[in-house]
Amino acid sequence: MIHVTGYVGREVNVSCSYDQRYESHEKYLCKNGCGSNDVLITTSQASKTKYSIYDDNSARIFTTTIFDLQSTDAGKYWCGVTITGKDIYTQVKLKLVQDSCCDTETKVQSYEGYSESVSCPYESQYQNSLKYICRGNRPSTCLQQALITSDTKQNGRFRLDDDKMSGTFTVTINSLTRNDSGSYLCGVQRNSELDVFSAVELEVEEWCCVNSTKMNGTAGNPLTLQCPYPPQHWDNRKFLCKGDHRNKCTDMTSQSRFTLQDDAASSSFTVRVTELEAADAGTYWCGSDSQWRVGNYTKIELSVFLQHTRKIPDAALYVVYTVPPVLLLMCLLVTIYKNRCSRVNEADDTMSRNTPKEKNIEEVMGAAESGIHKNQEVVMTYVQQKVCKDGGGEEGVYEIMTANATEDIYCNENFHKANRR
Repeated sequence: MIHVTGYVGREVNVSCSYDQRYESHEKYLCKNGCGSNDVLITTSQASKTKYSIYDDNSARIFTTTIFDLQSTDAGKYWCGVTITGKDIYTQVKLKLVQDSCCDTETKVQSYEGYSESVSCPYESQYQNSLKYICRGNRPSTCLQQALITSDTKQNGRFRLDDDKMSGTFTVTINSLTRNDSGSYLCGVQRNSELDVFSAVELEVEEWCCVNSTKMNGTAGNPLTLQCPYPPQHWDNRKFLCKGDHRNKCTDMTSQSRFTLQDDAASSSFTVRVTELEAADAGTYWCGSDSQWRVGNYTKIELSVFLQHTRKIPDAALYVVYTVPPVLLLMCLLVTIYKNRCSRVNEADDTMSRNTPKEKNIEEVMGAAESGIHKNQEVVMTYVQQKVCKDGGGEEGVYEIMTANATEDIYCNENFHKANRR
């Protein structure tokens, strides 16, 4: 009898050997009583959706693969070879298990940047068996996705050491990152049965910090970085360095733009950057422990944004510089216009109150109309001066001194209007 174990949802291979004299004979896999309806696949059919078969004549082994295993697929099978008379059969017992592991797991905790070793015990009969480790929790694909095996020993950040005396193989992972957190399976290969596994849960915590934060700044502006520290470090040297990793960073406090101020009373220190530059963006580490022990420093991710200045178009500048004088001129003209109208209104009121003067004006105008043409200009000038002077005080004097041809006509028109009243 052949014992075969498979994982639910996966596939399994059932391999059966035969005698050399049957190399050219038909082979098949059947179930239950192996009647005509129980034959699942034959070498003359090659493959079906659920099954496939391959005959290796040189090795005299034919292998049947059963896909997408379900719980109903578990049970008894027969490998058959067609011959004259009664066929030759080999019994196969298929056992199915869930594609997961394990009931217990070992928890391992570490920090970013550290190296951590994972121990995987095994039984003494497997001293010479292949050992390996993979990520995840699926035994069926673990070997195909192995991070490292005992055959390779070293693969990048992973190293495998097998101590056969103690029955333990150890996998060391260097330069841990947060992405290394998760489930792992330690596997030991077995030829005739499913491999043996043990589960490990690795948790990689952020190596820092008292505080881990992100900050934004603008190029050209100052910025202050805040760094708390344990009270017992009040007399330790404080520092600020820049770099993606603490072991490869540059001390910035020696630069003139960076000023460190310690405040022991609040168990913190500040670093002021007087004028940010675009090149200042990056990762900073500030702390009070030169040994870089966990929790004794602060990690800061700094982003620096450039200032955006908007250029004013020349046309806009022309408007900016031209509009104020124009507005001032308009205000001045409006003021002059209002003052003139006010003086005209006052002149009209004065002429209305001086009726005898109006009669004299009518006589003068009558004389002018009767033919004393050469005296008209003198009379008109007198009337203009009289009306304008009646506007009162210094304004009347100012009007006479500044009058032009347009103002004369303006006063004449008001004079005629007053005369018609």
